[in-house]
Amino acid sequence: MDETFDAKTLLATLTELPGVYRMLDAADNVLYVGKAKNLKKRVSSYFRENHPSPRIALMVAQIAKVETTITRSEAEALLLENNLIKSLSPRYNILFRDDKSYPYIVLTRDPCPRLGFFRGNTDRKSDFFGPFPSSLAVRDSINLLQRMFRLRTCENSVFNNRSRPCLLYQIKRCSGPCVDLIAPEAYAQDVKMASMFLQGRQQEVIGRLSAAMEEAASELAFEQAAVLRDQIQSLRQVQDKQYVESNKGEDVDVVVVVEESGMICVNLAMVRGGRHLGDKPQFPSNAGHSAPSEVLSAFLSQHYLIHQIPMRVYLNVVLPDREVVDALAELAKRPVPVLEPRQTMQKVWVEMAEQNARLAILARRNTLSRQSSRLAALHELLGLDNEEGKETRIECFDISHIQGESTVASCVVYQGTGMRKAEYRRFNIQGVQPGDDYAAIRQAVQRRYEKVASGDSIAPTLILIDGGRGQVNMAFSVLQELGLNYLPLVGVAKGEGRKPGLESLIFADARELVQLEPEHPALHLIQEIRDEAHRFAVSGHRAQRSKTRRTSRLEEITGIGPVRRKALIAHFGGLQGISNAGVDQLTAVPGISRDLAETIYTALH
Repeated sequence: MDETFDAKTLLATLTELPGVYRMLDAADNVLYVGKAKNLKKRVSSYFRENHPSPRIALMVAQIAKVETTITRSEAEALLLENNLIKSLSPRYNILFRDDKSYPYIVLTRDPCPRLGFFRGNTDRKSDFFGPFPSSLAVRDSINLLQRMFRLRTCENSVFNNRSRPCLLYQIKRCSGPCVDLIAPEAYAQDVKMASMFLQGRQQEVIGRLSAAMEEAASELAFEQAAVLRDQIQSLRQVQDKQYVESNKGEDVDVVVVVEESGMICVNLAMVRGGRHLGDKPQFPSNAGHSAPSEVLSAFLSQHYLIHQIPMRVYLNVVLPDREVVDALAELAKRPVPVLEPRQTMQKVWVEMAEQNARLAILARRNTLSRQSSRLAALHELLGLDNEEGKETRIECFDISHIQGESTVASCVVYQGTGMRKAEYRRFNIQGVQPGDDYAAIRQAVQRRYEKVASGDSIAPTLILIDGGRGQVNMAFSVLQELGLNYLPLVGVAKGEGRKPGLESLIFADARELVQLEPEHPALHLIQEIRDEAHRFAVSGHRAQRSKTRRTSRLEEITGIGPVRRKALIAHFGGLQGISNAGVDQLTAVPGISRDLAETIYTALH
């Protein structure tokens, strides 16, 4: 511990109120952020002579300052702690990357409701069911509902303009409400049944369908009775899944932590409406030497601040204290039972979640092993040097456009053992001749590495360029101008017919190009990074092109406001007609002077 740090003096000044504390080192770097129901009691626990955790003991040895913030409640402390952890990413905090929203099933409240996939903030304009652990789980449930209740999934723009039923009607996945092939009352009944099913009221749905089937049969409506029979059979097949389904209609989360082979995994299993919807495994950062209960507590704190708190949560380990549970209850404004399973069904759910966590660990180990071998092969092939303890960082550039329109350059980052999507960058290329890929690469490389040259950004271990000799030479000339020509630079030229496995590696120095065997592990890594750069560039280009096409070129012309723009479009029928018009024809439009007509003509040609 720093000699200037006096723990006794600090503890004497601390309050017993709830709040958040921050541990800082001598350079004012935040080491750890924590919350406490009692600040004095919690902070004092770190300064015991024999700390049980080697990780925390190492952190305590670096403490030079402790800052505290008092809050009015445990819930406020939990919120503040989470915000600080996300913004500061302290070295000794267990971190979970879970900022992506979970998907839902939505039933709109249109006159003819639509069944669909939804991700984002929910509102009261539609009915939402979930959340689900993955988009795959949502789509599986939608397919199930389509088979049972034949609800429409098309957007309103399609629904309102149909003149005949689509393929979904032909394959019995939709009842064809768009062309009145089902009565509104019957469709509304199907919507109600689907809603009850999603709420976990399967037995009630089966009862209603059985009564309707008997009524249809008694009225000799055998075709309708057969449809109802098929719905009942589908529902019973869902219910027959042993231990996966519950007839209690429960909304619970199952959270387990598993440590195996030096790796720790937290797996979240979701049960909604009594149906087990799937799992989502997560691997925390900074969790080395942490107890499983400590990891689980960190997950609960971070996860349920941004995601829906269920009615109950089942765990496979006992939490060290009830602080998190009490804070969640305060946030939810109701008791949130967080407990170990007692009944058979609950125990099976926990066992399933643990097994899936072990499978996730095995898959991650295999992935990391494969990535490590690929990276080692790349280092050997290119003779890359890397500082001891420093992760290899590879940056790859690609250009995307269609006939020079909306040119976008991408820069993706591979570091450690995977892609770092948070560090991806796109560059909207400006001021170059349309279709000039050389100039586009030059601009992108210059904009990226100006920051490296000025010391505002870290330099990569290797730069990849998706392109041939021309692109490589242009990128290298930029690096020379910036004084960064020592950075390894390699071009990835596509082979004959653009077939994978036939790529050639082009070097910025005098080395001859290299064509690796298709099964070479270094080539597989290069292909993975190159393909990701291409995907990122294409998606950026499409977004930019879509934006451009939503914006009229007339809006960019000085002197053309909404009134004149509307008059021009009404007169010529659209932008193409305006572009084909001469100056004299343009002046025939009310409000268009000759000077303005010449301006318009020049801008469009």
